[in-house]
Amino acid sequence: MRIFVTGAGGFIGSAIVDDLVAAGHEVTGLVRSAEGAARLAARGVKAHRGTMEDLDCLRHGAAEADGVIHTAFFHAFSQASLAVRLRVLFGGGPGAIVQRFMSAAVEADRRAIETFGSALRGSGRPLVVAFPTMAMAAGRVARETDVADPDAVGGLRSRSEQAALEQVAHGVRATVIRLPPSVHDRSRQGLVTHLTNIARKKDCSAYVGDGQNRWAAVHRLDAARLFRRALENGAGGACYHAVAEEGIPVRDIAEAIGRQLGVRVEGLSREAASRHFGWLAPFVGTDNPVSSRITREQLNWAPTHAHLMADLSAEFSMPDLHTASVVRKV
Repeated sequence: MRIFVTGAGGFIGSAIVDDLVAAGHEVTGLVRSAEGAARLAARGVKAHRGTMEDLDCLRHGAAEADGVIHTAFFHAFSQASLAVRLRVLFGGGPGAIVQRFMSAAVEADRRAIETFGSALRGSGRPLVVAFPTMAMAAGRVARETDVADPDAVGGLRSRSEQAALEQVAHGVRATVIRLPPSVHDRSRQGLVTHLTNIARKKDCSAYVGDGQNRWAAVHRLDAARLFRRALENGAGGACYHAVAEEGIPVRDIAEAIGRQLGVRVEGLSREAASRHFGWLAPFVGTDNPVSSRITREQLNWAPTHAHLMADLSAEFSMPDLHTASVVRKV
């Protein structure tokens, strides 16, 4: 199959590209830069230059494909166009900049999904969309049959899931892959990497309250394989959970980071956590356990790669990080 992948140069997208190529698919990847295009070409992948905001570019890429996997999202301010950045910066008070940026990112994502749907309409071709589990209701185990919760900490993203699932009515085999807050390998661990960076900067590895709220996790290679299986065999309108570990107490994660960095570990009130973690604070305090039982049964998916704690420990044993740690302690 000819597959169009957005975010093809990203942490998750690049693993998906490699998995697709290994399985014999012909891949075209959306990339923003010439450097990104060169990296794809070195791996035998055709590059499609453009951005998520260039809807004609997205439509053309999808129209020429037998299926689309959409993982791109504005995770950083610099990824948005200048026009979007100016609207975010000057569209209201400074206290709402993060909220305006997230709203702009979700709107760009929704438009991209609808564009893919229009290009694939009536064909039965697959559209697989990445989505965060943090947009599910907190405090209980999220299941594949649950709908996204607009009031969840990541609830703004619910518009994207809704846009994806609406494409089924238009003859598109659309599915959603929900990704946990830690998609990891030895070099990066998703939001856990942010926790590590904050702990290193502030000499304190923190959690909120008693730290018994849970985060799910998955190795990025296991997640990549699930994207391919959903593309090949997923049922239109289904949501699948790329989750290997249902729920790890955030306190356990903070303690592991503290041991590795040699810094104190501390539970914070929500007010103190807001100062310590900044924009990340609501996520750090969220209970987000996620089941993948239905996913495993329906797509015959069984995670086989390292768990989060093993990868987190391995990151600090890498020579460059070990040297940096020694320098910091001296």
